[in-house]
Amino acid sequence: MAKILVTGGCGYIGSHTIIDLLENGYSVISIDDNSRSTAYAVNGIEQITGKKIKNYKVDLKNFDETRAVFQENEDITGIIHFAAYKAVGESVAEPLRYYENNMFGLINLLKCVQEFDIPYFVFSSSCTVYGNPDSIPVTELSPTKKAESPYGATKQMGEEILRDFTKIDGIRSAILLRYFNPVGAHPSGLIGEVPVGRPQNLVPAITQTAIGKLPKMLVHGNDYPTRDGSCVRDYIHVSDIASAHTLALQYLINNENQSPCDVFNLGTGNGISVLEAIHTFEEVSGVKLNYEIGPRRPGDVIAIYANNDEAVNRLGWKIKYGIKDMMKTAWDWELKIKEAEEKVKSN
Repeated sequence: MAKILVTGGCGYIGSHTIIDLLENGYSVISIDDNSRSTAYAVNGIEQITGKKIKNYKVDLKNFDETRAVFQENEDITGIIHFAAYKAVGESVAEPLRYYENNMFGLINLLKCVQEFDIPYFVFSSSCTVYGNPDSIPVTELSPTKKAESPYGATKQMGEEILRDFTKIDGIRSAILLRYFNPVGAHPSGLIGEVPVGRPQNLVPAITQTAIGKLPKMLVHGNDYPTRDGSCVRDYIHVSDIASAHTLALQYLINNENQSPCDVFNLGTGNGISVLEAIHTFEEVSGVKLNYEIGPRRPGDVIAIYANNDEAVNRLGWKIKYGIKDMMKTAWDWELKIKEAEEKVKSN
């Protein structure tokens, strides 16, 4: 049974990916300092899968602590690297924090990969590497343009680091997964997205507004050159994203003669505007959302969605969930959080 290290394993996409890995027969350990996540996710994983995983509460910027995890687990076969800050707006306001965290963590991890001879590496990249694309849908051959935010820049840099790293000796290979906008929650309702502070991403902002945690939601601009004036994104269910990571790992293991560093888009191939997403949520939940139109937000691209043919054809990836499923599972998860909070208050 291959052992896989998942960094950011208590985070939103990391926790869902661990479930998919366990369900496909892998052994998993996690590194997560819980600065942007909650250790509760480990309990949710165990409830869903019946399997315990160990999380090392380690900051990847600390090389010695990171290296100690590898010393304790010398049988690691592959790594899926999620651990990074990811809020576009915050990265614009705090660029040095993003460059330090996202770059130093990756470099320390790759030093350990080199020392301990880990052959397979899957990198959590982003559609932000495309910037404002000249045409959509974007393919893996679409040019990467100047990043619209420091967050996007860290993903571009991370990709370049991995391309250079995998050229060194030909014994390590990597896949860069450029995913679009992961949303929703596990269908069990036991794990989902837990934003730290005020949510920066659309769907948690929608659900927190609908449930009353936020008084109203701000739509960042309605004067873009799109069909309704709001930004267009490719929203994809987090469980579909998770399955692609397992498939990418399997692809690396089964295709030793492939390119040392390959890239795949992970999106549905359909662009949905912010306002369309809001209206779909209202339809699925039966809740009228209190929102207003505000100014554009620095760092936002106008419209982007994926051509996913490469992932479908080469990885064997299949999308199971549509936009209504995404909104329903996200809302179910928000209701579950409220139920848990009320239980705590009553005790």
